[in-house]
Amino acid sequence: MSMTVEEAGVERPGFPKPFPNTPSNVLEQFQMKGKVTVVNGAADGIGLAVAYAMAEAGGNVALWYNSNHAAITRAEEIAKEFGVKTKAYQVAVENADAVEKTMDEVVNDFGKIDVFVANAGMAISKPILEQTLPEYDKQMSVNVNGVVYCAKFAGHHFKRQGFGNLIITSSMSARIVNVPIDQPIYNGTKAFISHFGKSLAHEWKDFARVNIVSPGFFDTKMGAGEKVINEAYRMTPLGRQGHTKEIKGLYLYLASDASTYMTGSDVLIDGGYCLP
Repeated sequence: MSMTVEEAGVERPGFPKPFPNTPSNVLEQFQMKGKVTVVNGAADGIGLAVAYAMAEAGGNVALWYNSNHAAITRAEEIAKEFGVKTKAYQVAVENADAVEKTMDEVVNDFGKIDVFVANAGMAISKPILEQTLPEYDKQMSVNVNGVVYCAKFAGHHFKRQGFGNLIITSSMSARIVNVPIDQPIYNGTKAFISHFGKSLAHEWKDFARVNIVSPGFFDTKMGAGEKVINEAYRMTPLGRQGHTKEIKGLYLYLASDASTYMTGSDVLIDGGYCLP
């Protein structure tokens, strides 16, 4: 029910809240020195680019991976190149016990978690009438359950610490119906985590920020497949897929003090695909 003008004009205890004690210099706002970021799905693709972005800005990084052991080498390379602390952890995000255990290990190794990037995901692009139930279960377990588990157990630490920042990798597929191949399960999983993230932004308003990144087609293993690549080029106003270097800055912005007034946002980065 709407308030009257008189009711709306009543001052409320605790408001306005103070501005954050962050740098005024914009380049200093983007610095991650002293901060700890966890990135899952970090062995390659967007996740690896995000890990590099945090390290390039001076931050320490925990790289989570499932089966691609290249993350171990990548962590070593990042530490050597940028002089930051890194460590790779093998964890299946669809296993709640493993997520909780690994989250605790990261806190024990690094002392805290400032930012958690829930980036791991997978796709089986088939129409529902062709998709098997085990394939459905697999996508739900990684894309939905994995994000929920990571958010839940990172959130416990955020609340205990009194600060935190969750960034969820969703997809433009949360907003559109992809063509020419139907993939309703994948699209549905992304719609779930986008709205889940917005809901968490309200739930965690007293101790953490939550934002969502919704990429379009990027030149990665999760990018446009052989059957859709030419249509992807045609339907994207920029006429190409994105390069992972073109998304790093967005994640750094959301992770850093440059975005302290931003929570509950879903940022689309798709080369204009969703414009038509």
